[in-house]
Amino acid sequence: MAAGQEEAELSQERTEQLLQFQDLTGIEDMQECRRVLESHNWNIEAAVHDTLNEAEGSSPVFRQPEPPPRPSMRPPMVDLQPRDQRVYTIARRHPMTWLQWGYMLVFLPFRFVYTTILDLFRITLRLFRPDARRIVTDPVGDVMTFIRSYEETYGPVHPIFYQGTYGQALNDAKRELKFLLVYLHNEDHQDTDEFCRNTLGSNDVCEFINSQMLFWAASVSTPEGYRVSLTLRGSIYPLLTFIVLRDNKMTVVARIQGPISGEDLIERLGQIMEDNEGALTATRMEREERNHTHILRQEQDAAYLESLRADEEKERRKQEEKERKQRQEDEKQRKVDEKKRQQEERKQLKITKSENLPSEPDSDDPNAVKLVLKFPNGTRIERRFLNSESVQVLYDYVFCNENAPEEFHIVTNFPRKVLSCDVSNDDNGRPMTLSAAGLGKTEMLFVQDIADDDEDDS
Repeated sequence: MAAGQEEAELSQERTEQLLQFQDLTGIEDMQECRRVLESHNWNIEAAVHDTLNEAEGSSPVFRQPEPPPRPSMRPPMVDLQPRDQRVYTIARRHPMTWLQWGYMLVFLPFRFVYTTILDLFRITLRLFRPDARRIVTDPVGDVMTFIRSYEETYGPVHPIFYQGTYGQALNDAKRELKFLLVYLHNEDHQDTDEFCRNTLGSNDVCEFINSQMLFWAASVSTPEGYRVSLTLRGSIYPLLTFIVLRDNKMTVVARIQGPISGEDLIERLGQIMEDNEGALTATRMEREERNHTHILRQEQDAAYLESLRADEEKERRKQEEKERKQRQEDEKQRKVDEKKRQQEERKQLKITKSENLPSEPDSDDPNAVKLVLKFPNGTRIERRFLNSESVQVLYDYVFCNENAPEEFHIVTNFPRKVLSCDVSNDDNGRPMTLSAAGLGKTEMLFVQDIADDDEDDS
């Protein structure tokens, strides 16, 4: 209601100036016309002159400094008002005839009343029924719906539309270091049809845009397109917004507002690209340098990790070698301890067996058997045994001698045979006696080392 009241409070003179400025410049938005006139202190000549200069790419001459823009809801990643942004407003400039001036003056009161009532009605309607375009539920669906509708209306000849949301297009352009051209489509505007058919439908324009930049478009009648129009502050249609990465954020560097031919569009886009190529080149070099530094750091980290793994492997092998030697030492010591234990047990066993040996019979005992024993080292000993004593007693006697091997056999000379302790001479299972073994009064026996026999067999 406040905006409508402000318009209603305009004097008759201000209203006429406002309508005259709108007719001269072709700007449809009444609020935009009023803003321009207010910035020029309602000097129509200066306002029209600066507006037309902006349309031709020249700097404004009469415009006074504008107040800083009010904060608006826009993505923080996009700079909408850089200092060197170019705004091309393509206005319709037709000389006013006396008939047109008379027509305008006659219908001026009616247009004023009509626009005022219409604005009041729209504001009132928004108070009771919020604009559904402000609620974005399916941004990708809005974009795809626009693309299908556009192709149904204007055919398949057009620049390649980016099939995603506005935010996704911004992110892809930033990641790929490409220019982004945003087109906001207004079906109700009088210049839209001609612009789509003759400008965007030009093969040269399509080829130029497709090869140089990403092209995102949406209709302002959809929630996604309407949201982007609020974000980019679009008011004059057809509207093209040129966005590029500068200082690590996406920046609006140019706006092309109003109808424009294909040749002029290519020329202006080329000029905008040339003016902003340096920013992309600097960003590209900075990104390449950062990637190079990152790759170099990765290579250094990989070399460090490889060196660390080599040191760990060397330490592991060293530890394994140490453990292997320790096991060998432990095994060697175990064998020494085992041998020492066996020797102690053997020594104790010799003492026990020696104490249990029967006494030697007298030489005149008729049952005595004289046995001469020859050891592997050449030593000979002799002793008398009773022929009724077992072969085990003979083995025990030899075992107790210091010249006896650890393991041995007692072998007769002729016929050669091994005296065994396991063979029985009767059914009672008693050990074999010396007489049963076939030993006479005097016998020569050989003590044979079992280990030497095993070596000979091998």
